[in-house]
Amino acid sequence: MTESVYKVIELIGTSKESWEKAAAAAVDRAGKTLRDLRVAEVVKLDLQLDAKGKVEAYRAKLNVSFKFED
Repeated sequence: MTESVYKVIELIGTSKESWEKAAAAAVDRAGKTLRDLRVAEVVKLDLQLDAKGKVEAYRAKLNVSFKFED
């Protein structure tokens, strides 16, 4: 079996609708420039609020790993 090495990066996705869509947006965008994505781990969920304290956006912070190419 060949040994593998993976890099982990932190991403933050946003959505006006849900945390799930925020996480998906981050992974979708990363997939456009990174190959061989392996795991996305949600590490934090939070909300962006407007001046009146109402929800403006859902935010999901993820650790995403991808395999280094040989």
